[in-house]
Amino acid sequence: MKSYDVAVAFFVVLVIVMMVIPLPSGLLDILLSFNITFSLVILLVAMNTEKPLSFSIFPSLLLMATLFRLALNISSTRLILLEGYAGQVIEAFGNFVVKGNVLVGFIIFLIIVIIQFMVITRGAERVAEVAARFTLDAMPGKQMSIDADLNSGLITEAEARQRRMEIQLEADFYGAMDGASKFVKGDAIAGIIITAINIIGGLITGMVFQGLDAMTALNRYVLLTVGDGLVSQIPALLVSTATGIIVTKAASEGNMGEGLIKQLTSYPKILLIAAGVLAFFAVIPGLPHIPFLALAGIFGYMGLSIQRISQRENLKEQEMRKEKELEEIRKPENILSLLQVDPIEVEFGYNIIPLADVNQGGDLLDRVIMIRRQCALDLGMIVPMVRLRDNIQLKPNEYVIKIKGVEAARGELKVDHYLVMNPTGGPIEIDGIDTREPAFGLPAKWITSDKKEKAEILGYTVVDSSSVIATHLTEIIKAYAHELIGRQEVKNILDNIKEQYPSLVEELVPKVLTLGEIQKVLSNLLRENVPIRDMVTILETLGDYSNITKDTDVLTEYVRQRLKRVITSRFIPDKKAHVITLDKNVEELISNSVTQTENGVYISIDPATVQKMISSLIDNINQVTRRGMQPIVLTNPLVRRHFRKIIETSLPHIPVLSYGEIDPNVEVRSVGTVKV
Repeated sequence: MKSYDVAVAFFVVLVIVMMVIPLPSGLLDILLSFNITFSLVILLVAMNTEKPLSFSIFPSLLLMATLFRLALNISSTRLILLEGYAGQVIEAFGNFVVKGNVLVGFIIFLIIVIIQFMVITRGAERVAEVAARFTLDAMPGKQMSIDADLNSGLITEAEARQRRMEIQLEADFYGAMDGASKFVKGDAIAGIIITAINIIGGLITGMVFQGLDAMTALNRYVLLTVGDGLVSQIPALLVSTATGIIVTKAASEGNMGEGLIKQLTSYPKILLIAAGVLAFFAVIPGLPHIPFLALAGIFGYMGLSIQRISQRENLKEQEMRKEKELEEIRKPENILSLLQVDPIEVEFGYNIIPLADVNQGGDLLDRVIMIRRQCALDLGMIVPMVRLRDNIQLKPNEYVIKIKGVEAARGELKVDHYLVMNPTGGPIEIDGIDTREPAFGLPAKWITSDKKEKAEILGYTVVDSSSVIATHLTEIIKAYAHELIGRQEVKNILDNIKEQYPSLVEELVPKVLTLGEIQKVLSNLLRENVPIRDMVTILETLGDYSNITKDTDVLTEYVRQRLKRVITSRFIPDKKAHVITLDKNVEELISNSVTQTENGVYISIDPATVQKMISSLIDNINQVTRRGMQPIVLTNPLVRRHFRKIIETSLPHIPVLSYGEIDPNVEVRSVGTVKV
């Protein structure tokens, strides 16, 4: 056995022997002093322990301390009854602490016992009982959490084993504390019983065996008994306090002194308020002024000092944070982050910031989420994340929408106003600031909130500032959807399709078409506002015709014809098409001007003829729109894509369809012809 094992075993045997063998008064003084010191050490260790398991030996130590104290009670009782003297320590407590007054000493003894038994011991017992129950109930969940972390690779097998051991030790500790708290409770009860027995036994011994009168025997033996009770109950109070600290320490981190000072001084304003209350008490007539004023000064000084220290620490933290940020910026590898370009950005002036700030009631972030959902349902593509940021270089009410770092649109808002538009296209007969709706360029007015109800009664369309930005952003995303869909986005779409149609994807990619070729076809569709939600039909069409040609423009035409129902529903929802057709000479001119080269297809028509063609188309469009109809250009399938390229720059929003892209059930009526 090691030396400390021998020492502990010797100590336990000595405690048992003390109950049987009489001890001299000198040795008893040493042991009583050691008992007080030992209890004080236990209390200090409990206060400075960071977590309960760091003092896991405490339940056993509590039993040994209780047994040692009871052994000293037996030895002191033997000396008091046999010799009427139990050493200087007990006599000093009987004379000096209570000034030789038996009644005062007995009352103090009872108060200490009541505090220990009714307050500290009972509370510690309840806390230990609840902690043991909760710890045992939580064990299965903690074990499952460890298994989950182990299976996911967050911890190693050794770490899992260590955590399981800690859980087991924690359960054992709180279970042991639940039982060990009964030692403290029994010790308090035993102290009361032993004191009563000593008083009765002392009176009988003094009056019967030593012939003393009742008053002398009472003063002699009761004084020694009370002194003995105080000597034993003070260490018992220290140990029971340590028990309460240990079992109530589960929710705190660090030692008790550090946590106490840190948490009590975390709110210097509270100390200043307390100082003000004490100062108020000091001026109330009848109350002592000096104590309250002194305490008010102390608490006020503490509050101001802690506040200044806290401000200095905050400044230091900010300076350290700035230094770290500068160091990060100076690192060469951080330049790489500057090369990244966000797919979609919205920058705005400082007056528009409340629209994007949730804390100020802004709902722009929620609207962006709805835009991404709407575009997914409408176009069938996953819109990249939209980055919102402020820009002090913009005007206060101005915003800019950027696509891949390049400005795509710009607009101005009045945050505290509403935008009013006339759905019939007529004038807006209400007072306001004339403007243009940024998404479609329609005439509009900004009105104040008090005129909103009047505008709605007049039948006008009234929208708030967030709706204006959301609508503008939606239209920009649709206009630039063909740029936003890249190879990575296409791969994500194919991976999603592959879960339900694995053979379709595996047959096509990468054996027949590359990811880039499919991306070009999808981009061509989105460029002309054709949804790509029906990816199964698109992939099947590409699989059918990719053996004939690898030209992505030609493959796009095949896909468009297969998507005739989608295109018809998109551009001719009422099944009645009022179309602008191409003159036969125009179609022949375009067909004869197509030049096929290694780098692609080119149309060689002189600019003057192209301008006549576009002017004729614009005249027809104006006639159609004046009649309140949606203009659609209908062409021969062989020239559709070429005519689209001719007008793409001048009239990008005019749909150009071929005869093969319209559902047979649609009623087609020609309302104009493009001529040169």
